[in-house]
Amino acid sequence: MLLALLVGLAAGAFEFALGGEIRETALRLAQIIGGLWLNALKMTVIPLIVALLVTGIAAGAEAARGGGIAARSVILFALVYLASAILGWAGMEIFLDAFPLPASAGESLRAGLVAVDPAAASAPVPKVSDFFSGVIPPNVFASAVNNEILQLVIFTVILGLAITRIEAERRRTLVGFFEALAQALLIVIGWVLWLAPLGVFALAFALGAGAGETAFAALLHYIVLVTLLGVLVLVGAYLLAIFGAGLPFIRFAKAMLATQAFAFSTRSSLACLPAMVRSAGVLGIRERVTDICLPLAVALFRSTGPAMNIGVAVYVAHWMGVEPDAGHVIAAVLVAAVISYGSISIPGEVSFISSTAPIAMALGVPIAPLALLVAVEMIPDIMRTVGNVTMDVAVTGTVDRMTGGQRPAIARTRSE
Repeated sequence: MLLALLVGLAAGAFEFALGGEIRETALRLAQIIGGLWLNALKMTVIPLIVALLVTGIAAGAEAARGGGIAARSVILFALVYLASAILGWAGMEIFLDAFPLPASAGESLRAGLVAVDPAAASAPVPKVSDFFSGVIPPNVFASAVNNEILQLVIFTVILGLAITRIEAERRRTLVGFFEALAQALLIVIGWVLWLAPLGVFALAFALGAGAGETAFAALLHYIVLVTLLGVLVLVGAYLLAIFGAGLPFIRFAKAMLATQAFAFSTRSSLACLPAMVRSAGVLGIRERVTDICLPLAVALFRSTGPAMNIGVAVYVAHWMGVEPDAGHVIAAVLVAAVISYGSISIPGEVSFISSTAPIAMALGVPIAPLALLVAVEMIPDIMRTVGNVTMDVAVTGTVDRMTGGQRPAIARTRSE
């Protein structure tokens, strides 16, 4: 996808410089191919959000029933998610103020997006009064059709919580249905992503033809700023380890080095679980806390998700020249915090679309740029994983301290 993106942008910029009838023919063909692929991505977003969010809430509620350690872990996950979403919004706004996308680049990119998705480029942002008056959806199906994402998320959260309160056998039946629906949709997205090189090339060609070489600089600008949000969450993990878990900075940093190196190379929190367990042992975290909290964190917790996902949506808003009001910002923060429960244990490219698209919708910005940005997600995803595993261990240490754990002067690994 990354190669297709770069080649498509280069080809589009070359055609932009040449102009002529050939350019127009190639652009029309790219619009058709790219538009079909973009629509294929869009059609999975709404049902996937519902399915993953219901199963995520059910998993969290089930974990919370497991006892004090599990319940404290889930509550701490939720608090970190909310803090991460607020940090992501504020951080991206600060970064864009300090290192703005040049006005000429923004205009060129908007012109390029018109070629990619003409309808999205002119989509209005709803008025805040209309937005809040419709927070509780009178018709959830109409909300889905109209991309009223906060209303849909509110309904899904209520439904998910209600499912956790019904009789066990019927709860398993309903949760099993949504799990099966999610698995089927992930297969569909897998098929769509299999065609991603072609779709990304076509969209990139159309964007390059409208924006010229400006698109390259904008992509680099985007990658740097979104990755910096992951760095902020990483710093937050160190702060939680110090003030929440009561661990000295140097000791925590040394214990995490091997795990972070593994995260950098694998980009998989699940693959890092053994390394995280060893780091927790080095830090003196009790085994019974580690055995509960770390698997829960791997299954339910992606601390960088809210920050980096809302950062992507805010960046797209600046790209499109959209200025969301306070109501839409609040909605986006809440959606970012809640929707992360639905991004667990799925491929990075899939979670990028399913987690970022709802936030963009809540902000009132088009999701067409996400189909291009997913091609460079592999770069910020490295920082996502490093930040996630560091926060997982910091949260585990905090839960250990909350439940009476002591910090020995010299910690030992399990093997010792």
